[in-house]
Amino acid sequence: MRPGHARLGLLGAADLMVMGIVFTVVFLPLGLAFWGNTTVEREHNRRLDAVGVAATAEITELTDWDDGDDVGVTVGLRVSGPGFRTFETTWRRSHHGALRVGLRLTAVVDPYNGIFRVEI
Repeated sequence: MRPGHARLGLLGAADLMVMGIVFTVVFLPLGLAFWGNTTVEREHNRRLDAVGVAATAEITELTDWDDGDDVGVTVGLRVSGPGFRTFETTWRRSHHGALRVGLRLTAVVDPYNGIFRVEI
């Protein structure tokens, strides 16, 4: 075996180890962030299922957005119903052919903290 070949194998293993460390440093926090976000969303949905009140979300504005990685529409909403004060908010989502200004959608609102879910 020539000495150059053994050295090349050693550098390949070192490069592989460095790449493993880089991927761990980058993707571990990213995975934890996604996990945390999913946990919070699940808790919100459980809370809405337990104490949410029926509401109406009227579309007041539609604006296309494109941030280079993702495209969709920002939906302006006026949410109203019994047991809470009417509020306006925005909702970013993918395009949907049924969305138009003036459309009223079914929603569920937690009257205590204002979280909501819109159904389409």
